Amino acid sequence: MLKQCLLILLAFSLITIAAPLAAAQSNDAPPNSQQPAEGNAGWHHGPPDPAQHTQELTKKLKLTPDQQTKVQAILESEHSQMESLRQDNSTPQQDRRAKMMDIRQNSNTQIRALLDSNQQKKWDEMQANRASGRHHHGGDQGPPPQ
Repeated sequence: MLKQCLLILLAFSLITIAAPLAAAQSNDAPPNSQQPAEGNAGWHHGPPDPAQHTQELTKKLKLTPDQQTKVQAILESEHSQMESLRQDNSTPQQDRRAKMMDIRQNSNTQIRALLDSNQQKKWDEMQANRASGRHHHGGDQGPPPQ
């Protein structure tokens, strides 16, 4: 009887230890297999999808329909290049990050070239705020919380 109780206790202990470990292991899927949450809320750190990003820029910069078409094409190209890099596990992360920064800079340069002088001023201001970590979605919302 004592042997049976000890075996049951041992089995129960193993299960209580193994279950959380198994659950944690199944959650450790590679980052590339994860899907961003709806609306890109959640873990996704990049810009929203190209159409959403174009709409945000249209609101902030008052883009013309012609500018919207060109900006969206630039953002779609950027997005596909970034996705290709994210899938490339053969390149070291530091190199991928450098390439992503180059892609982003190239896109920013192309977009800026499409803008008129007033839009360029606003664009430069948005980029400066972004570089300092003070960018907000939805317009001017004041300084970040302390």
